[in-house]
Amino acid sequence: MPVLLYLLAVAVFAQGCSEFMLAGLLPAVADDLDVSLARAGLLTSAFAAGMAAGAPVMAALARRWPPHTALAGFLVLFIAAHAVGALTDDFGVLLATRALAAAANAGFLAVTLATIAALVPADSRARALSIVLGGTTLALVAGVPGGALLGGALGWRAALWAVAIASLPALLAVLAAAPGRAGAAAPLALRAELRVLAEPSLIASTALAVLVNAATFGAFTYTAPLVTDAAGLANGAVPIALALFGVGAFLGVWSAGRVADRHWRTLLAAGLPLLLLGWVVFAVLAAAPAALFAFMFVQGALSFAVGGTLIGRVMASASDAPTMGGSFATAALNVGAMLGPVLAGLGHTAAGPAGPLWVSSALVCAAAVLGALRARGVSPWPGRARRSPA
Repeated sequence: MPVLLYLLAVAVFAQGCSEFMLAGLLPAVADDLDVSLARAGLLTSAFAAGMAAGAPVMAALARRWPPHTALAGFLVLFIAAHAVGALTDDFGVLLATRALAAAANAGFLAVTLATIAALVPADSRARALSIVLGGTTLALVAGVPGGALLGGALGWRAALWAVAIASLPALLAVLAAAPGRAGAAAPLALRAELRVLAEPSLIASTALAVLVNAATFGAFTYTAPLVTDAAGLANGAVPIALALFGVGAFLGVWSAGRVADRHWRTLLAAGLPLLLLGWVVFAVLAAAPAALFAFMFVQGALSFAVGGTLIGRVMASASDAPTMGGSFATAALNVGAMLGPVLAGLGHTAAGPAGPLWVSSALVCAAAVLGALRARGVSPWPGRARRSPA
């Protein structure tokens, strides 16, 4: 694999810390800014909304820029948004900075995924994707619990400053190693790429990815109240639970990346039912600390193995949209991350700390039903990729 992929993973790690770390800091933000816990949860949804909306917009704006220019510009905007967020006392301003940082992150990730498609052959893209997504899962392992510990010791603002500072080396790495130009061939017309993205097979693949990722991020966002209220543990147990989820996520995406290029059908056929079963059992046993810690690990692994494979299928189905396909995969990931916390918040309000787990169960059940219907259709599921690695 090209060294550049690992450098991009470093940048994705810093951005992943920002996207996920507030899951462990929501109670502190809510108390400091005098808002409800459910409203504080909108900070995660705002980031996901900025990612989902920003991905196609930023990719369209940057499609003719040299990759190092686009990637560096998005990182500068990302750093600035965190600095403003760390300084504000207004929840609305903080919410806006989260959306702005997310749009910058979306542009960065969309260009990164387009770069992957240009750097590696079709039959290695799932493995390449697992390297970049490894940066995200490492953020769950180290960055998110570290942010929770830092926030607990110095306040949630210190966690935002830490992300801004951690992004600076990534900016230097991008300037030094990213390609100066996208390649010899000029991009296709934007309208032609958008026609590819409107194909029903690709939309079906995206819907599956949205549902699975909504389940993942909905439950993850409400980890803190799950640990302290459902299981009755101290606040110090929250970083442990987050770290277990992150370790599972890293192992899940790494393992799936090794086999998904050739065996994605088998992986999804087995992974979706197991993921559904896991969320249901987790919801039933959430009050037991041992079960909580075990399922944080197991569900992290299953969620990212299945979700990462689905994102890989979206990229394969969008291979004829080389500059915009990455934005569609980014949107697929983050529409789920936007909807999940909102629905999980409703579940928390209606059913208490375990409510978000029941919401995740329902979302994965919907994905399993959709997957089964697609498997019985005329076209191969999850879509007819024109250059399928299978």
